[in-house]
Amino acid sequence: MREVVIKALLVDPSNNSPVVLLKDRASRKALPIWIGDSEAISIAFGLQNEDFPRPLTHVLMKKMIEYLDAKIDKVIIKAVQDGTFFASIYVRDAQGDVMEFDARPSDSLALSLRSGCQIFVADDVFSSEAIESPFAEEDEFHDFVDDDLDLGEFRKWKEWAEAESEES
Repeated sequence: MREVVIKALLVDPSNNSPVVLLKDRASRKALPIWIGDSEAISIAFGLQNEDFPRPLTHVLMKKMIEYLDAKIDKVIIKAVQDGTFFASIYVRDAQGDVMEFDARPSDSLALSLRSGCQIFVADDVFSSEAIESPFAEEDEFHDFVDDDLDLGEFRKWKEWAEAESEES
């Protein structure tokens, strides 16, 4: 098991799909996971520490968990099968008991941003699916990614992608 951080939210130019990059702290490798538009918007808002005018699903889930006197302990991306990733969210109740919930990685990541919990990836998943960073230095990666994700630009991209798909 290895700890990772959400390093970037990008767009795959080959299919105009959002991709979240999870970076291993101990290497130059990153794990790309393709996600849906709604989850990408939630993750983008979480990365920016911004709130939506109305609560997004992940914000609502976090508030409900807290109301029940529990907290999100960690999330683990546990497996990959035929290109589909599988994750679990671990919730600790007031008595210290931990419950495991099957979840999509995108939902797990969105909740981890809201709760501040650690993100882990199973070693076998990371070994088989992670890619070597093409950047020699961390600064080059930052220049490529743009740390201050512009939500307006993400919305423009989404509108453009939808218009393109309607024309096709």
